[in-house]
Amino acid sequence: MAEAFVNAMCDGSFVASSAGLEPGQLNPLVVEAMQEIGIDISAATTTGVNEVLAAGQQFDRVITVCDEASAEACPTFPGPVAREHWGFPDPSAATGSRDEQLAQVREIRDQIRQRVADWCQLACLQQA
Repeated sequence: MAEAFVNAMCDGSFVASSAGLEPGQLNPLVVEAMQEIGIDISAATTTGVNEVLAAGQQFDRVITVCDEASAEACPTFPGPVAREHWGFPDPSAATGSRDEQLAQVREIRDQIRQRVADWCQLACLQQA
């Protein structure tokens, strides 16, 4: 979600890509929640951090969004790269009925959207 928000909200000042420790399938509830606000991520693919590192891809900034509360391991990137951590709950850990899970995913989506909006504004000011 953060990747999609950065690419949609930062006016081209930044290009985001994402990778996970254990890439898998897109969470259909995340796809639905993003579609509700006009962002289609249904064609997105998942990439592993190890693939990115093996390809030698370079980044100016790395923002981790893993959930520290669940003791999820956050990846590290070598080299001189600006690093930030934004801890959000894992949408895949949502519980309850489908409607309850979707409500939890929407809440996470909205938290991420606000954080990205704030970050884009600040980061663009710092670049000026």
